[in-house]
Amino acid sequence: MIKFIIVLVLLLLLFGSGAKMVVAGGAKSLNLADKLLGPDGGARLLIGDQPYGNGPRQSLDIWVPENAKQGDKLPVIVFFYGGGWDSGARESYGFAGRALAQKGFVVVIPDYRLTPKAHWPDFLEDSARAVAWTHRHIGGLAGDPDRIALMGHSAGAYNAVMLALDPQWLRGAKSDPSIIRGVAGLAGPYDFLPMEKGGSADRAMGKVRPPEKTQPIAYARGDAPPLWLATGDEDETVRPRNSQNLAAAIEKAGGSAALRIYPGMGHTGIVMALSAPFRSRGPVLDDATDFLRGVTGRRIVPASDAAE
Repeated sequence: MIKFIIVLVLLLLLFGSGAKMVVAGGAKSLNLADKLLGPDGGARLLIGDQPYGNGPRQSLDIWVPENAKQGDKLPVIVFFYGGGWDSGARESYGFAGRALAQKGFVVVIPDYRLTPKAHWPDFLEDSARAVAWTHRHIGGLAGDPDRIALMGHSAGAYNAVMLALDPQWLRGAKSDPSIIRGVAGLAGPYDFLPMEKGGSADRAMGKVRPPEKTQPIAYARGDAPPLWLATGDEDETVRPRNSQNLAAAIEKAGGSAALRIYPGMGHTGIVMALSAPFRSRGPVLDDATDFLRGVTGRRIVPASDAAE
């Protein structure tokens, strides 16, 4: 009974909050509700607060399937949370780590620098460092470094897609851009010029010139990793046209981009649907993991090996 009351209060807080609260502080409540209502077992936190760099907020958590063991070579997802580049914390997104690990993935959830202490491209450089660290070390942590995909929500989807479309970020982290096998983006901002004056994007990157440098759609290319772009038709925070426009640009360039629009779903609802309490609101978890299994399902033989 006490557990039911706690969960009820948490859910009321989530439903009664604005979008900003759910994405930021509300994620902590959502994570607790997921832990209390979700299935027992199936996933575990393997490592918490693992540094991937020496700077502030350069740490990550790693979730694995409950029965994962050293020597396994499971597909890997690096998940970037949202929060307008000014809020968010990896420990609040255990619900995403548990959900994806229960589906058979090793899940890496990094923190990254935020405004007002950091600005573009600090959070992209951190994201690239986290992916590079994952590629170097995940082989000893039940993951397969040859099967890494990215996933993110909102600002985190922006980070993930930018790493996939613009090779400079992973190269700058002394890694190979080709390690990314695909990206699942939830409600990401990809084509948002002009920026709203004083809004979160403006605060994070409004001083960059030319502003087109900040736009994922400017880097659309036919040889990019496959993208799965999901949005809700009721999203008023990051309009569906962001996903629609990027999908169209990638396809025009000859690349692969799947577009999924969920009816009746808003900006925060699409990430909340990963959690146990809200999973019935839409098949976001199943759809995303179907895509991620597809892009990570087949190991690619390195060119040097294939030539031998």
